[in-house]
Amino acid sequence: MGFRMPDISLPEHALMIGGKAEAGGTGEAFAHIYPASGETTREIRLASAADVDRAVAAAKAAQAAWRAMPGDKRRDLMLKLASAIEERAAEMSPLLTAENGSILLAGPHMSADAAQKFRYFGGWADKLEGRTVPTWGGPAHDYVSYEPYGTIGVIVPWNGPLFAATMVMAPALAAGNCLVLKAPETAPWSLMKLMELVQRAGFPPGVVNLVTGGPDVGAAMVEHPGIDKIEFIGSGATARKILGSAAPALKPVGLELGGKSAVLVFADADLQAAAKRGLSGGVSANGQGCVNGTRLLVERTIYEPYVQMLGAMAGHIKVGDPFAMDTVMGPVISETALERIHGLVKRGAAEGGRVVCGGERMGGDHAGGTFYPLTILADVAPGSEIARHEVFGPVLVVTPFDSEEEAVALANGTDYGLGAYVHTTNLARAHRVAGQMMAGQVQVNGSGEAMTPCVPFGGMKHSGHGRLGGIEGLREFQQVRNVWINLQ
Repeated sequence: MGFRMPDISLPEHALMIGGKAEAGGTGEAFAHIYPASGETTREIRLASAADVDRAVAAAKAAQAAWRAMPGDKRRDLMLKLASAIEERAAEMSPLLTAENGSILLAGPHMSADAAQKFRYFGGWADKLEGRTVPTWGGPAHDYVSYEPYGTIGVIVPWNGPLFAATMVMAPALAAGNCLVLKAPETAPWSLMKLMELVQRAGFPPGVVNLVTGGPDVGAAMVEHPGIDKIEFIGSGATARKILGSAAPALKPVGLELGGKSAVLVFADADLQAAAKRGLSGGVSANGQGCVNGTRLLVERTIYEPYVQMLGAMAGHIKVGDPFAMDTVMGPVISETALERIHGLVKRGAAEGGRVVCGGERMGGDHAGGTFYPLTILADVAPGSEIARHEVFGPVLVVTPFDSEEEAVALANGTDYGLGAYVHTTNLARAHRVAGQMMAGQVQVNGSGEAMTPCVPFGGMKHSGHGRLGGIEGLREFQQVRNVWINLQ
């Protein structure tokens, strides 16, 4: 059964190369599956390595003029794109749902966020300055300039293509780079639509190019000698392959990878607010978010009340038709993902985890789609598989702690370091604990509000390197040139 997708207009053009929209590439055909029903939405002719060649050539042809364009002109184009996204937000929202089953309720926020990124970084485009450096050892004039790389290859994941792509596109364009963007074959619609809006805003042909494809297209981009830097958002396993392929050419690679973000709940926290925010880690993006707080570490004196509160709240989470405005959580992306998630849950329960709610595939009206309920496992041992590995599904694990020192050790006790969340009303503790987190972004009494364009975002350890957002995100797409002039 499942929930059939309503009759909506899907974008027609899988490629955009040199300003020209193309219905399909020269690669294999791919049948896109709508995860809420298991039905095919449309067959797409994917890109090939030859199409990547054409996209890179178009970006290279556009590079000199784009780099030389005055900053105020780049700024104005980016602001026009922001306005176009806002004006067409009602068209974008159903595409976000159709591509990966994300809930329609989140669509307006995703469009507003994308527009905000182009507004924020568009505002930087006319303010990119260098600096002079006092020197010694003889009279000289020394200055530093920040230059674009040239052509950036952008590879984004299926769980949030619009969010991830615009997180890279906005700073890279503001810095004067041209782009070859790969839309994931499993979630292509929002980026196809975005390319229509890029054209509408009046960007010069070739500045932004789109190829829709699978891993072979990504590999062709990484290995292409015309791409000057790769920005990848996705899994650690794929990142290792990318780094290996980029190594012979010494090509720089920016990585934003997975996470197993800890949520630390201290006894002095606002318990209800902490439970609500803790629950969001299993719900946001249908549980398929890299920075979601999915590992709940709770002080023992409030442990059982907190677990009971989580379970009670979970019972009110409506899982169902992603196009229904009262749905809070939709399906996971595929059968393969569902089986992997369920396998982790079963093994977690076998290792001693107590299933508070969920734990079985949803049937009835949900059968046919890939629906898995919000699942909470309590009493999870810190060293168990499900406590250490990213589930990437609607699953929360809960573990007690007895002291602040133990909480910090548990939080830092994985290979990941993307996000961390601290719940406390003690300001000294908030600063003290946040300062010890081995994570790229720490939120105190929050659960996602920090994901804004003006602040840096990225990981430590196996969660990647480099930053997106803020001035740090802009610098990721600039190279430093130093000029020293002898005045003798």
